[in-house]
Amino acid sequence: MAQKWVYLFREGSATMRDTLGGKGAGLAEMTRAGLPVPPGFTITTEACNAYYDDGKQFPEGMWDQALEALKDVEKDIEKTFGDKQNPLLVSVRSGAKFSMPGMMDTVLNLGLNDETIQGIITLSGNERFAYDAYRRFIQMYGNVVLNIKKDKFDEVFDEFKHKTGAKLDTDLTAEALKEIVPAFKALVQSETGNPFPEAPIEQLRGAIEAVFASWNNDRAIYYRQVNKISDALGTAVNIQSMVFGNLGEDSGTGVAFTRNPSTGENKLYGEYLPNAQGEDVVAGIRTPHPISDLEKDENFPDVYNQFHEIAQRLEKHYKDVQDMEFTIEKGRLFMLQTRSGKRTGPAAVKIAVDMLNEGLIDEKTTLQRVPPGDLDQLLHPMIDPRQTDNTKESYVRPITTGLPASPGAAIGKVVFTAEDAEAQGALGEKVILVRKETSPEDLRGMVAAQGILTAFGGMTSHAAVVARGMGKSCVAGAGALQINEAGRYLSVGDLRINEGDYITLNGSAGTVYAGKLDVIAPELSDDFNTIMKLADKYRRLRVRANADTPHDAAEAIRFGAEGIGLCRTEHMFFEGDRITAVREMIVADTVEERKAALAKILPYQKEDFIGIFKAMQGFPVTIRTLDPPLHEFLPHESAQIEELAKDLGVSADKLKARVESLKEANPMLGFRGCRLGILYPEITEMQARAIFRAAKEVAAEGIKVEPEIMIPLVSDLNELSRQRDIIERVALEEGVKEAGVAYKIGTMIELPRAALVANKIAQAAEFFSFGTNDLTQTTFGLSRDDAGKFLPLYVEQKILKDDPFQALDREGVGELMKIATERGRSVRPDLKVGICGEHGGEPSSVEFCHQIGLNYVSCSPFRLPIARLSAAQAALVSTERDR
Repeated sequence: MAQKWVYLFREGSATMRDTLGGKGAGLAEMTRAGLPVPPGFTITTEACNAYYDDGKQFPEGMWDQALEALKDVEKDIEKTFGDKQNPLLVSVRSGAKFSMPGMMDTVLNLGLNDETIQGIITLSGNERFAYDAYRRFIQMYGNVVLNIKKDKFDEVFDEFKHKTGAKLDTDLTAEALKEIVPAFKALVQSETGNPFPEAPIEQLRGAIEAVFASWNNDRAIYYRQVNKISDALGTAVNIQSMVFGNLGEDSGTGVAFTRNPSTGENKLYGEYLPNAQGEDVVAGIRTPHPISDLEKDENFPDVYNQFHEIAQRLEKHYKDVQDMEFTIEKGRLFMLQTRSGKRTGPAAVKIAVDMLNEGLIDEKTTLQRVPPGDLDQLLHPMIDPRQTDNTKESYVRPITTGLPASPGAAIGKVVFTAEDAEAQGALGEKVILVRKETSPEDLRGMVAAQGILTAFGGMTSHAAVVARGMGKSCVAGAGALQINEAGRYLSVGDLRINEGDYITLNGSAGTVYAGKLDVIAPELSDDFNTIMKLADKYRRLRVRANADTPHDAAEAIRFGAEGIGLCRTEHMFFEGDRITAVREMIVADTVEERKAALAKILPYQKEDFIGIFKAMQGFPVTIRTLDPPLHEFLPHESAQIEELAKDLGVSADKLKARVESLKEANPMLGFRGCRLGILYPEITEMQARAIFRAAKEVAAEGIKVEPEIMIPLVSDLNELSRQRDIIERVALEEGVKEAGVAYKIGTMIELPRAALVANKIAQAAEFFSFGTNDLTQTTFGLSRDDAGKFLPLYVEQKILKDDPFQALDREGVGELMKIATERGRSVRPDLKVGICGEHGGEPSSVEFCHQIGLNYVSCSPFRLPIARLSAAQAALVSTERDR
């Protein structure tokens, strides 16, 4: 049986997203539900993949099936494609499984030529509309299919507007539009060397190929990289009979969400433009009207109520927020799209909890509705309300106001091009991308920027939709903004802000400020707390925090930590006067001198541990003994060395010699970790004594204490055994057992050899903690500090799927973790195993930790909510898989 490449809308359903893409599946489902959907058909994602597999040739049978489907649409709508008197015009639109707004291509009004235009004029009785549609088609087809830059068409168009005195596109007369058509065709001839294609069938074939090709355009590939979407999915192509929103004042087009995708408010949210086509709304060329105005618009009686009823029906059917596109043709409503709406992190949380409370979804679905990474947006700083409250003395007046397109605060230097944003972002600069309106080509700059500000466009414009999807602050449609790209400045009235000057955006209020405003920590909502309680109910993995100070420990508790998974003692060495004692220890010539210096550090360490133990309220605290190489505590410049020599009372030559002796060709693999404690056992002894004395003191106050002492960079059982002997001797000397303090001794697994001999190491370790930062470095043979020069290229060229320092490499590093866990527990069944690298707060890495049976993950305090939700989602997926 021949492969089915094409499905009529009535043949598909919502369950066919893999085959029909999100847009095609939505159109099919609305058709099946009897909603007013213009008829059409979908060419499958498999056809796109086959197109590439066959050397960019349509797969066998696809084109014939498309022509047969076109005949079905002709019959349904009683129009004929290419007919002079009664022509059928179609749109050709992309539609991948996962929404990629603006990243791929669309062609509208396809089928127009010098003959069919006459039929459109006769049928519509509106010559201006017909030529407006025709010029739009030539422009879109020329740009999308023939690869002519859109700016070249804009130049011709703007020239006609200037010549005729038209301020808006809608001010152009039929005669002016009629002249633009041959001018556009002349541009095509000039740019391509060929006349504009007149045959509708040729136009259709070219448009389908262009949509397939757009799956692999630069912006689509980059969008998939940023959003972790597989390149193997392909895009579907949707061919749909045209309906027209530019037929006059009783026609229009719009985009709407069933709930506010920025805040989550349960209220229809969107915009529409009268006498326009869909591209006008999303491109930000004209600033549209709020959807609420449609209810009062006398040109559209009853349309709002009909649309509102359909929106509610779709949301109840899909049990999720819907992103809908619609067109009104001569007062009649048509639905052109429904799909799951992209939303901000705060909106995702509110919508999920509201839908749970409304009985629309259950607890498990509620948890799965919030992408864990989006919680990060709720934890970002916000502008200090005292500066935005005009009743306060500290109030700062905004320089202009636009639409609150995507919430949050953003502070950065003004740049005017996506290229500059990307270049400066790569250098570590914080920038705000300022544009008249954004286009899909600006994606890389939008990713690099802290926030986006546009002079034109609405709440559903390209800038707004993409910014919300990325969780970036965006103010759109700030109409008072005058942008001079050539002069590299913007102005509002008499105020001028140059490129490189700082501005602040409040995307929650739509306000823009000159300079830098103060930011404060955000307040976490009741809805956020509900999500966290649900996550804790369903997850199996425990969550701990990486915290080195009592303040960090208190933050960790606030975000739900169930212990500290990594306390780095060396961070304490840099505070106050203690760094001097550390340096005395390093330059000491004898054990006695070294012990004397360490005795000065011990009370500091003890006080630090007391503060952390108290803050953790009885939860376990994993303390890593000294790890970094000693040269990190010493200066390297001659002047600094001489100054330190004076402070320490030693000769500059002696100190220089000591600094020189500590230099290593590869410090990451040198004299560090447990190797320090083996050559200088007095260091381990001092740290163990500080830990145990602090634990006893806190326990004496009636507070439960659970210290876990972790030895770093172990590769052999003998290394761990020697360090363990020191710690147990100190515990005996300090009377830890008599004080009722239970402690554990374990190790970090951060070397491949340690993972492979974990069954031996486990004989002396009561717990393992994977230091995945170093384990990734040593497994790949990569220096994390230097890999930035080429790793992005590896990801871009698909040598590696992800940066292994950002998402855990399951095949290599993950396999070592699995081996170590299994071998360690074969010797010690109750071995506690966790992870304390940065991967502990990355969703896909947390999922893997759940799969291989780890006990806990540990990450920075602000990543804890992400880890908690990721752990819950991993448990739900695992439960579903086991059924």
